[in-house]
Amino acid sequence: MMFYVVTGGSGSGKSEYAEQLICEIGKNEARYYIATMQANDAESRRRIKRHRSMRADKRFVTIECYRNLQKLSVTEKGVVLLECMSNLVANEMFAADTADAEAADRAAQAEDKILRGIKNIKKQAMHLVVVTNEIFSDGVHYDPWTRAYQKCLAAVNNKMAGQADHVIEVVYGQVCTLK
Repeated sequence: MMFYVVTGGSGSGKSEYAEQLICEIGKNEARYYIATMQANDAESRRRIKRHRSMRADKRFVTIECYRNLQKLSVTEKGVVLLECMSNLVANEMFAADTADAEAADRAAQAEDKILRGIKNIKKQAMHLVVVTNEIFSDGVHYDPWTRAYQKCLAAVNNKMAGQADHVIEVVYGQVCTLK
């Protein structure tokens, strides 16, 4: 079982790279695409449509999973692409059933659930590729809730990178192997 983390900024090419990687490492295997983005507005619907068209001929079985990755199961062992960690963190942190919790508590709960979810998927997959976002270099000071989200995503990314066999950053379409 190989575990890959693919990161990069918005529009960097990280999704395309991750899909290509899954196709290479899982040539004859079942391919699962765990989609975490909810279609809440016109922009998210456009992004979902673009991603679906990008992978249309790649034999992916798409599984919509906005939360509770720790409960997800796939039907047969195969290669799994989870797209995207930043959406999953936001979905877990800002879910209606967490409304009474403070930002730091929500972040801690989300981090725990997501890391248990990654462990769950790793048990079921031949290989796992997780796509995440580089959102930490803009230098802007955000409100406490956004800051809590950033810290949670950073914690999840750091822990995944520590567990991963390979960490790859895609910058302007260029693949940079970090680990």
